Amino acid sequence: MKIELQKYKTIVFDCDGVVLDSNIVKTDAYFRTAKNLDATDNEAQALVDYHIKLGGISRYHKFDYYLKEILKKPATDQAIQDLLNEFGRELEVSLLECEIAKGLQELRDATPECSWLILSGGDQQELRTLFDKRVLENGQKLSTLFDGGVFGSPDNKDEVLAREKSNGNIKLPALFLGDSKYDFEAANRAGLDFIFLSDWTEVPGWEAYCKTNQLKVLKNLYQLLD
Repeated sequence: MKIELQKYKTIVFDCDGVVLDSNIVKTDAYFRTAKNLDATDNEAQALVDYHIKLGGISRYHKFDYYLKEILKKPATDQAIQDLLNEFGRELEVSLLECEIAKGLQELRDATPECSWLILSGGDQQELRTLFDKRVLENGQKLSTLFDGGVFGSPDNKDEVLAREKSNGNIKLPALFLGDSKYDFEAANRAGLDFIFLSDWTEVPGWEAYCKTNQLKVLKNLYQLLD
């Protein structure tokens, strides 16, 4: 499938499962976070199941749901912060070690006039720190590829897309590269083209979902260079 990358003024990338092979890392971190804070195995697994169901949604929302609907406790600011802190500790080392998608530098070289953005459900400051620490094979910081910025929660993807379109940072035509249902839905609402990347997705039944919604599907970023 030949993709006309040169027609786009902006490319928006999800992070987990697109730029980094980090979906399984985050899934494991949700389970360990709950267990570290005295959850039962069933409660921890319920959080994991909700996380997978809502791929691409902010951790703030997931922990709010976990407290209210799974633990049946008040979702106080302190309770959510305790979960966020523990989750951050669990993720810190793993995100520095997970695989970076192949072909990123070649793709950047192939789209010199195009602005690149990261748009993730992950914590924004955590992402920016991570992208400054991770380096490509040529020694270049991962963050330098994304001249349009690195964005994440607590703002959700709909909010960021609307804001960055309004301020001119996202110019149309634009392409969103994602691996979740929410990625597609947010892209569609914002008027961006969308390609689903399947290699690292955790979406159950993604093949049927993509067929139903007539989505373009590639295995990974490297296939954009074909």
